[in-house]
Amino acid sequence: MLLKISLIIRYSILGLLITFLTACTGINGLENRLSPNPELQKKSQQTELSQAKLPENFPTIIPQAPNSTLKEVADNTTEDKGLTRWSSQEDINTIVGFYQEQFKSNSWEITQPFDANNNILAAQKDGLEVKLSFLSANDGTVDYSLEYQRLNSTITATPSDSQPPSNPSNTAAIVNFENIPDALSSYVQEVANLGVLSLDKTGNKTLNATEIINRRTYARWLVEAYNKFYQSTPAKQIRLGVKTSQPAFSDVAVNDPDFPIIQGLAEAGIIPSSLTSDSSASLFRPNAPLTREDLITWKVPLDMGKGLPKASLDSIKETWGFQDTAKIDVKAVQALYADFQNSEQSNVRRVFGYTTLFQPKKPVTLGEAAATLWYFGYQGDGLSAKDVLQK
Repeated sequence: MLLKISLIIRYSILGLLITFLTACTGINGLENRLSPNPELQKKSQQTELSQAKLPENFPTIIPQAPNSTLKEVADNTTEDKGLTRWSSQEDINTIVGFYQEQFKSNSWEITQPFDANNNILAAQKDGLEVKLSFLSANDGTVDYSLEYQRLNSTITATPSDSQPPSNPSNTAAIVNFENIPDALSSYVQEVANLGVLSLDKTGNKTLNATEIINRRTYARWLVEAYNKFYQSTPAKQIRLGVKTSQPAFSDVAVNDPDFPIIQGLAEAGIIPSSLTSDSSASLFRPNAPLTREDLITWKVPLDMGKGLPKASLDSIKETWGFQDTAKIDVKAVQALYADFQNSEQSNVRRVFGYTTLFQPKKPVTLGEAAATLWYFGYQGDGLSAKDVLQK
């Protein structure tokens, strides 16, 4: 009897232990089932991120590519300036093709054609500049950003606003350059000694030769240097624009301090504009970097002193032999061909040396820009900065 009771007690205790252990396991299992799933958390975060919304003041004229998801909007985004990040399952070529088509069909000016080397496409319309930049392409997903900004110079001014300077050369001075490449040193120094190079906004008289020059600054340097070379021959000088003229560019108003310079170049037919029947040049983009093809297109007509010769891409291949001839804008082709005929006084030879790549969209430095101004003339009939200094 006692043995039977002892067995019953043992089995009862064992049963209680099993029940207790099972309960503990159940609790842990329940906790595991209720704990956050890392994959679900990740998906939840991705869903939350994909629900980013464009602000109400986002410019409606900016195209939005189909099959693209807005991922992020910069905190300081406004109607005039902003940065957004997008993701798409389409490939880069498809996205670029969409934006290029939209820009062309809606009268945008493509200011920087897409280049696979820097993955950027830029365009302007109604004073708004948009830049499409590709950030990455992984696992079938392409990330890209859309950045936009309103150009300040597009604000229309009335003739009663601040007057353009009657003599912009008053802002020029003898400046010093630092970090000048050895090959350009003598050219840059002699041009600087002419006192035709304007200072930056800070009035700093020391310029870094390796910094990028913008379009408005080169336009100013070009006119001031050219008129200095021919100061004793008024018939050859470029006449400055006057405030009563209809602006040649919609983003250079009459109250812009460089209006007389830029308008004068346009009215002389030196730079492409609506006045030269170039419908794609309605904007001057004064603060955009000066490119190599801009530099040649503007400078060579002043060397020639007459109309440019006819030329084609084949002409450039046969003369310069550039490997990237197909990337050169048609407006620069004639200028490049004429520049080749200028032998050792060619701007390309003097500034860029021997090269089989022109890199037409590459920005120009302050030192390179100054070096082009060392000589004006064609096939031996011209003047150098050294000649002018010795007068």
